[in-house]
Amino acid sequence: MTSPADPGDADTSLLAPGRAGSPAGPATGDHAYLRALLDAEAALTRAQAALGLAPAGAAAAVTEAAGDPARFDVRSLAERARTGGNPVIPLVADLTGAVGEEYGPYVHRGATSQDIMDTATMLVAARTLDLLLPDLTRTERALALLAAEHRDTAMPGRTLTQHAVPTTFGLKAAGWRALVLDARDRVTAVRDTLPAQLGGAAGTLAAFGAYGAPDPIALPAAYARELGLREPLLPWHTLRTPVADLAGALTFAAGALGKIAADVLTLSRTETGEVAEGGGGGSSAMPHKANPVRSTLIAAAARRAPQLAAVLYGSLTAEDERPAGAWHAEWEPLRDLLRLAGGAARDAAELAEGLRVRPDVMRAHLGLTHGLIVSERLAAELTPVLGRSRARALLTELAARTYAEDRPLGELLAEVPELRGLDLDALTDPACYTGSAGALTDRALERR
Repeated sequence: MTSPADPGDADTSLLAPGRAGSPAGPATGDHAYLRALLDAEAALTRAQAALGLAPAGAAAAVTEAAGDPARFDVRSLAERARTGGNPVIPLVADLTGAVGEEYGPYVHRGATSQDIMDTATMLVAARTLDLLLPDLTRTERALALLAAEHRDTAMPGRTLTQHAVPTTFGLKAAGWRALVLDARDRVTAVRDTLPAQLGGAAGTLAAFGAYGAPDPIALPAAYARELGLREPLLPWHTLRTPVADLAGALTFAAGALGKIAADVLTLSRTETGEVAEGGGGGSSAMPHKANPVRSTLIAAAARRAPQLAAVLYGSLTAEDERPAGAWHAEWEPLRDLLRLAGGAARDAAELAEGLRVRPDVMRAHLGLTHGLIVSERLAAELTPVLGRSRARALLTELAARTYAEDRPLGELLAEVPELRGLDLDALTDPACYTGSAGALTDRALERR
């Protein structure tokens, strides 16, 4: 039995239910990083072999040795990483030993630790985004169905927490979907431009020339092809655009999904109850509760993401040709961001697919202000009949009376002689004052 302080305890996401069980969890774990580091090393030897800078046997030997991550002890690598400040140094030693004496010298030849670490990070990011994007697609498709189904479902529009004018749930769902599509487009754009990293000790590719490369600039392209990553225009050891772009896309995605969660949390309050999660979570103390757990976890991710992104943006200020600390500071926040966004995308898909909408409750809430929710419309409609000042004074007077006498606005308007002959039922029906909500929903749903 291990002790609570055992450093070998696995990361089981005990304190991170938002990512537990999500595809992003294993895709960003230590073993996934080890896999990516080994892939980066093997690809480097293959790229050099493809350009005649290493024998084919070396490429085969390194690829074979790197192809079995189980032969490398992750815990030992982590402990030995403290000596050099990164896990690449001990990994290169272990991989060289695994390759053997004949081809061992071709392991990591010409590269620096940051080349491998940055490249592995891009591989981990690419593999995680490939899992995240399908969940964004699931989310937007479920929201499209909700928007179409509830195109004309009237509900109170709320501004500054108060009823404003009517809107439709279809338009709200279409707006949520638009944010998800914005997130999808940003994540896709970043995914398609994730670059390999190869520059050598100070970003000059000098060592590869020393090892006989007639055109060292051709090597990063060959390296990128081996990995399925984008060829870098320049070594980016201190040009951290790829990491900043990842930070921006992931944080936007978390925030976009967080907007949906924030609305669901508000609309699913006991006293509101206009929507409900399909499968709420229970309480340890109150059996009657069905907590909006999916929305809660998404909201938690959205709150954490900007602070993680701040660290990554801060690392743009990286001194010299390779920095001390700035590069190292990125590793954990970027992994956490990938996990947060990945978990939030998984939870958002489940939330959208299971969301229960209650049009009858929405309709009932439209009457909470006794018809005053359409006062904007009445001001416009009554002005030609009564004049602007008279219409305003009348509505102000009747607004006070609706509450004092607990009577609907339409009933009080019907007692005004000048308004006889007007279709006051239609004028005071909130469902008849949703503006262009339907047309806006239709237009939003045209986007693919």
